[in-house]
Amino acid sequence: MKGVIFDFNGTLFWDTAYHNNAWDIFLAKNNKKLSDSEKDVFIHGKNSKAIFEFLFERELTPVEVGTYTEEKEQIYREICLSKGMELAPGAIDFIEFLIGRNIVFTIATASGWENVQFFVDQFKLNRWFNIEKIVYDNGKIQGKPSPDIFLAAARNLELPIHECVIFEDSISGLKAAQNANPGKIYHVNSINMDSSEVSQTSITNFNQVDIQLF
Repeated sequence: MKGVIFDFNGTLFWDTAYHNNAWDIFLAKNNKKLSDSEKDVFIHGKNSKAIFEFLFERELTPVEVGTYTEEKEQIYREICLSKGMELAPGAIDFIEFLIGRNIVFTIATASGWENVQFFVDQFKLNRWFNIEKIVYDNGKIQGKPSPDIFLAAARNLELPIHECVIFEDSISGLKAAQNANPGKIYHVNSINMDSSEVSQTSITNFNQVDIQLF
């Protein structure tokens, strides 16, 4: 393997509980309710347009999508700052291993640019990542489980997808990864999911990655 593509939320940053909390606040304001398991199916890993059109059961204009997205993400960012933020167990050591082996890597996230900027600032991601190569929800890339986001990330790395390893946590993200057909997929089990539901190798720490792949 010559490249690595990381999902971010729930993968490099274990923030699923923060997102669920933010969604509960947003949904309550709009007289709606979803269980955490329903969020796993209908929200996590999806792009904003798909999420909000599902929630409001109608087609939304780009302005409406942007307004709802920023309302929810502002709640989420405030929760992050109040709870504390750190990268996933073993993530920094693994990233530095990749740098030492000259393995290229990037992020492919369903987050919008405002959240990407927030993560870059809070984690100082430019220490390791070329920010220009990060793939995010720009309103043009089809959302997961479409493989488009991972294929775009591989193009940014200038590698064929079969020479890349993908790290993902969500069900829709894992389906997108499978549809991309990379060389290897790791399920980052950040929410204690029953890993028997997942056909990929599950890890709870990046020190569990088989470095012989590289």
